[in-house]
Amino acid sequence: MNKITLGTRKVTMQFPGVIALSDVDFEVSTGEIRAVVGANGAGKSTLMKVFAGANPGYTGDVLLNGEVVEIRSPLAAKKLGIQIVYQEVDVALVPTLSVGENVMLNDMVMHKGSPMVNWRKLHTDAKEVLDRLNIKLNTRVLVKDLPLAQKQMVLIARAIQSQCNFLILDEPTAPLSNTETEDLFNLVTHLKETENIAIIFISHRINEIIQICDNYTVMRNGQIVDTSPITENTTSQEIVEKMLGRTFEAFIPKEKVEIGDKLFEVKNLSGADGKVNNVSFYVRRGEIVGIAGLVGAGKSELCKTIFGAYKKTDGEILLNGESIKVENPSKAVAHNIALVPEERRKEGVLVEEDVAFNLSAANLGDFCTFNFLNRKKINENAESFVKELRIVTPSIRQSVKNLSGGNQQKVAVGKWLAADCKLYMFDEPTKGVDVGAKQEIFRLINDITKQGNGVVYASCENSEILSITDRIYVMFDGEIMAELVTADATEDIIMNYAVGNKAEKA
Repeated sequence: MNKITLGTRKVTMQFPGVIALSDVDFEVSTGEIRAVVGANGAGKSTLMKVFAGANPGYTGDVLLNGEVVEIRSPLAAKKLGIQIVYQEVDVALVPTLSVGENVMLNDMVMHKGSPMVNWRKLHTDAKEVLDRLNIKLNTRVLVKDLPLAQKQMVLIARAIQSQCNFLILDEPTAPLSNTETEDLFNLVTHLKETENIAIIFISHRINEIIQICDNYTVMRNGQIVDTSPITENTTSQEIVEKMLGRTFEAFIPKEKVEIGDKLFEVKNLSGADGKVNNVSFYVRRGEIVGIAGLVGAGKSELCKTIFGAYKKTDGEILLNGESIKVENPSKAVAHNIALVPEERRKEGVLVEEDVAFNLSAANLGDFCTFNFLNRKKINENAESFVKELRIVTPSIRQSVKNLSGGNQQKVAVGKWLAADCKLYMFDEPTKGVDVGAKQEIFRLINDITKQGNGVVYASCENSEILSITDRIYVMFDGEIMAELVTADATEDIIMNYAVGNKAEKA
C-alpha cells in the first residue's frame, strides 16, 4: 500500500500570554499507530487541533506528502482526509438522530440535488461502513440511547466513511471499561492493517500506549523532545521521565493522618433512577474512603445523589451525626459538601469565565460587598490559590477553556478549597490528567484530610485507590459489594467484588 505522510515544519501557535507550540517539526505515516504524549499543557491537543483545522492561527507549514497545505478550518482538514474524535464525543453527535444518520451525517450535510433523502440507501450505506469495521450496531437506534463506547464507534465510523487517511483519537480510553478498551484496540489495529490509516493516539495511560502503538512522540513545553519506536524493552518509567524531564515516583501515598470520629454517613441510600440501590457507608474525619468499581458500576451516580444533583428516593444522609436534607446541589454546599465531578468541562468549571471567577464560584457570597462582587477580594483569592495549587496560567484573567486539562482540574478543586467544606467528593479526579498533575492532586487531597475533613475518592483506577485511601467500598450495579481496609486489599480482591461477587458482610 502507498504511504501518505502528514507533518509540520516550524509550526508555532500562540494564545494570549502563552506560546502553546514552538517551531514544531512532526511527521506520521499511514499504516502507523503513533502515540503523542506529554504533561498537561505540553502542546499535544494544540498540535492535533492544527491538523484538525481548529487552530487556524498557526504559523509555519503543514505538509501532506511533503507539499505545503493550508488547514484553516475543520472542513479543509476533512477534505485532506484528516479526522479527529475528541474526548467529549457527545459534542460531535446528534443525539436525536439514528446511528445511520450520524454515520452518514457528512454526506447528508453536503447533499446536493434533490432535497429528498433515500433513507433505505442511507441505512444500507451506514451498515456497510459498520460491517467493514466489524462494529455490531443497529443503524436505526437513536444515538442518545447508546453507551459512551458505542458512541465513540459511531464517530470513528463516520470518519472512515469520509475517506479518512489520518485519524486522531483524543484520550479515547478515558471513559471506557477494560472490555470496551479491548474492542477499541481491535478496531484501531483493523484500521491500521486493513484500511492503511494512520492513527494518532493521545493518552495519559502509558501502559495502553505501549500495548497498542508502534512509535511515540514526546512533547514538553510546546516542543517535541523525542520520537522513539516502541519495543519490548520500552517501559512506562522511560516514557514518563521523558515527559516530565525528571525522575518520577509513581504515586504519592496517603500520608499518616489521625483518624477522628464519624463525620459523614449514608444509610440505605437509593436514587438516580434506580442506579443507586440501598447503599450504606461512612467517612471519618481525616479519612480518605475509596469508591471502587468498573465503569457503569454507579460510582458517579452515588456521588451526584449525595450532592443533590440526582433525586434520592430512599435512605438517609447524616453529617456530624445529624440527619440532613440535600434536595439540590445548593443545599449540599450549604451543608459544606463539595463535589469535583468527572466531567470537569461540563460540570466542574465555567469554561467561558476566567480563572479568578471560577476560584470564587462556589462561595460568591463571601466575595461580595453590599451585593456587589468585590473584584479585589476575588483577585486576591485567585492569586493565593494559583500559587498554592501551582495552576499554570499566564494570568488569573485567562479563560478556563484555554487551560490544559490538568490545570482545569486544579481550578475545579480550588473553588471548593476556597469554600472551606467538610466533605469532599472526587469523581474520577485524574481522568485525562498527566502523571505530574496526578501527583499534585494527590498532595491536595492529603492536605484536605490534614484539616480534619473527610474525602470520598471514586475511581475505576484501582492502583490509585490502593495508593491513597484508608478504606474502600466496591460497587457493582449500583450496590456496595464489599468494604475493605486498604492495607489488606489488592487489585485482584477489588476486581473480584467489582464483577459482582458479594462479600458475606458488606
